[in-house]
Amino acid sequence: MENISIEAIYTQAVEMLMLYGPKFLLAILVLLIGWWFIGRISNMAEKSMARVKFEAGLTHFLVSFISVILKVLLLISVASMIGIETTSFIAMLGAAGLAVGMALQGSLANFAGGVLILFFKPFKVGDVIEAQGHMGKVVEIQIFVTVLLTYDNEKIIIPNGALSNGCVKNKFAEPTRRIDIEFGISYGDDIIRAREVLMSVLNDYDLVLKEENKQPVVHVSQHGDSHIGMLVWAWVDSDNFWPVYFGLYERVKMAFDKENITIPFPQRDVHIHQFPGK
Repeated sequence: MENISIEAIYTQAVEMLMLYGPKFLLAILVLLIGWWFIGRISNMAEKSMARVKFEAGLTHFLVSFISVILKVLLLISVASMIGIETTSFIAMLGAAGLAVGMALQGSLANFAGGVLILFFKPFKVGDVIEAQGHMGKVVEIQIFVTVLLTYDNEKIIIPNGALSNGCVKNKFAEPTRRIDIEFGISYGDDIIRAREVLMSVLNDYDLVLKEENKQPVVHVSQHGDSHIGMLVWAWVDSDNFWPVYFGLYERVKMAFDKENITIPFPQRDVHIHQFPGK
């Protein structure tokens, strides 16, 4: 009886080995070849993204994401080849993914926004942008947030979801910008002379561009309550925007003082009436 039992076990083991052995060896072979092939695909994807100059952060994330997804699919395929039931496992994985997605809706929105920003590049590291009520230089673009540094050295962290769905001003994306400043003069001053003084200041300022389609211009912009507005348009290289912007205020004030052109300031006349008996 013992011999029969051992013989039966041996026979059954041989049958199982014959039945599952080739499948197991084939699964191992598929796993090794597939793992190597996924590595090759990841390397090719990384080199392709480098050729089209993807951001380093986006390249690293996408390559890792592709590698993980392919490896999960490979493991599921290998498990099914051995005979392991994978239907319930896939259903459970999908349910877990749905639960995690619902719990991380905000984070996923920021992640999607980060991918869009890194892919379409509305701005890049080093650009000065204005968004969500803040303006500063972009110092870092992460997957979930973008980090700005303001002119007074404050660090601003803005979620990428808000950036990708909101209005973003890229202040110095173009090589040149136009400065618009309005200077007020008194109603008693000569408009023609004021324009000549302003044009002289602009023409003498070497940082103001004098190209054919970017000539400085002065307009009479308004008749205000206490002044006449003289609007100055001056084109400058983007790097010189702020030096020229503040420099014009100083130069125009000095030129107006020299020519006795008045820059009005708000005034209020107070009349005191004396009534009889009081």
